[in-house]
Amino acid sequence: MEIRLLLISHASTAAMRAGRFPAADSLAPLDPRGLAEIQAARSSLSTPDHATVLVSPAACARETAQALGLTAIVDAHLADMHYGNWHGRRLADLMIEAPEKLAAWTREPDATAPGGESFSQLVTRTGEWLEALSEQTNHVSQTNEIHNVVAVTHAPVLRAAIVSVLGAAPAVFPRIEIAPLSVIELRYSRRGWSWWPATSR
Repeated sequence: MEIRLLLISHASTAAMRAGRFPAADSLAPLDPRGLAEIQAARSSLSTPDHATVLVSPAACARETAQALGLTAIVDAHLADMHYGNWHGRRLADLMIEAPEKLAAWTREPDATAPGGESFSQLVTRTGEWLEALSEQTNHVSQTNEIHNVVAVTHAPVLRAAIVSVLGAAPAVFPRIEIAPLSVIELRYSRRGWSWWPATSR
């Protein structure tokens, strides 16, 4: 069985636009601007019928899926990168308080926020999720049909998925830009996972 996986990054949040890391509980809902972005993008964000829809536990991802008309199953593996002690903090404040740590975090894949997760660790987590998804799908069906999956998650997870599928070094992550409501398409076949062109905003 082949898998067609569409990964969608959630709409922008007030915290993102304010240059702030998300709160640790990620319960803040989308604001009117984020919801308006989704409505404007709905015509270009088409998803296949009869797809399995998965979503990050974060409210911004769940509300993005809902606003797109998707009924999704929460999957903890799609959670955002863990930012440790930087959850809820402003980048501008960290540039003053911990400039060297923040600079390393933006450039080095093994750097972490205090108590947080590195990008390299996120690549590993995402790669394990992709492998489990392919194994689960193959276990369910051995036919040649295409199984469509849609996952609404976070920009770092989309970056990590690209790096994992391409077998690239995690150090390339600063060169991958993922805007809110971007879409990447990954496909799984007997050759393994591959990255396909997809639309983005």
